[in-house]
Amino acid sequence: MLLLTRKGDCHTGPLCGGTSSPCNKMFMVRFDNSGHTVWEQQVTNLTDARGGYDDGARFVWWYQHHGRLAYDGTNYAAYFGVAITVQNGNCVDIHEGDRMQVVDPTGALLGGHGSFDFGCSHAWTSRILWDPRTSKFVMVCATDNDCRIAQPDPYRTVAAGTCDGTLFGGDLVLAKSSGYWTAWSQSGKARLEHFTTGASDKTVTTAAATSHPHLVTYGDRMLLAWKSGSSMLAQVYDAGTGQTVGSQFTIAVRDHDYMAFKAYADGSAAYAAAGSTSTSIKIARVMPLA
Repeated sequence: MLLLTRKGDCHTGPLCGGTSSPCNKMFMVRFDNSGHTVWEQQVTNLTDARGGYDDGARFVWWYQHHGRLAYDGTNYAAYFGVAITVQNGNCVDIHEGDRMQVVDPTGALLGGHGSFDFGCSHAWTSRILWDPRTSKFVMVCATDNDCRIAQPDPYRTVAAGTCDGTLFGGDLVLAKSSGYWTAWSQSGKARLEHFTTGASDKTVTTAAATSHPHLVTYGDRMLLAWKSGSSMLAQVYDAGTGQTVGSQFTIAVRDHDYMAFKAYADGSAAYAAAGSTSTSIKIARVMPLA
């Protein structure tokens, strides 16, 4: 399954201010193991009759044109940044929020399941996971609504921040027994927050000097990674207590702000990075910790 942006139409608007931006669609696309498309489903709402600059449009533009996928064992959820078009007299304003949509195994859109038209606004770094313990999709965003890391729909503050251009969300993982850990950054310093529903009940100040920390489940622990020169540094943490496990180590691939690690059932984690050429990919695999 991939979450992909594709070209859409803006129509005429007109905009109340600002300049024209791309009006793209967001699709969930499922492939088989041979790379053939099984189905595709648009999770924005553009049609031939509704362009990006029409009232009520939900589309993808230049800002936060990415998201995350989660799987509950049957259905697939997409949580992503979305542009929100609102009529304002004889013109339209465009805001930025987020949107969560769920599809069934055939690609048909579903209601419920925690989905929503838009949640956090203005929002960025949308993150989602499936919690089998509570049978729910769980999400966090960074938002300038009170400048915080929050859970959407309805808003619940996880961690208070500051809207100074340095507030970014990282990733979201299951904690060992209950609740969740999310990584986030303010002023280039990464933190870990443990929470269940709303406010964090534990904060871990990490040694990661980064605006975009990566966090992934790593067996019964978790792995935090961040950019360091032309490589990445990483640190293992206990997924229950938040304490460090062992020492920092280097992962010899290039970082990207919005890429994510993938956890595997054997307790390892992997990261797809840019290779040595513009057409190559280098996979780093962090093997299980005994």
